[in-house]
Amino acid sequence: MEAFDYQPSAEVDLHQLSPDALESQRERAMKFDVIVKLLLLFIAVSLGAIAVHLYIAPSAVQAQSSSNSVYFEPGTFMLRAPDGSRQVLGKIAVDLSNGNVWGFPTLQQDPYPTQNVVPASPPVSHPFLLGKFAVGDMTR
Repeated sequence: MEAFDYQPSAEVDLHQLSPDALESQRERAMKFDVIVKLLLLFIAVSLGAIAVHLYIAPSAVQAQSSSNSVYFEPGTFMLRAPDGSRQVLGKIAVDLSNGNVWGFPTLQQDPYPTQNVVPASPPVSHPFLLGKFAVGDMTR
């Protein structure tokens, strides 16, 4: 692989240039240098202004509420339906938005529904209402 070797398309011998042409090339190079330095100065000042603004007047942090406001109690418990129709092992979930307490049967000590036989699809636990917390009374 050949090394890249820059060769200008038209060779310019600086000794053959007139002093005016040489001076105009220097002026163009200096103007370009001034423009580059001004642009870099503008970028640096802009970044500094952003940093100072964020330090002096930081924006307020806002917590985003979660649409899922359900708390699952750790462990498994004996779940008893209020009408006495069911008594099974399962997980307890509390809907924090309205205070409803739900029971999800697991039928064993595992914290999720399982089956001894390998099914075609995973088992699904359907909840039943255990009770209700009067969360509205807490604001009184």
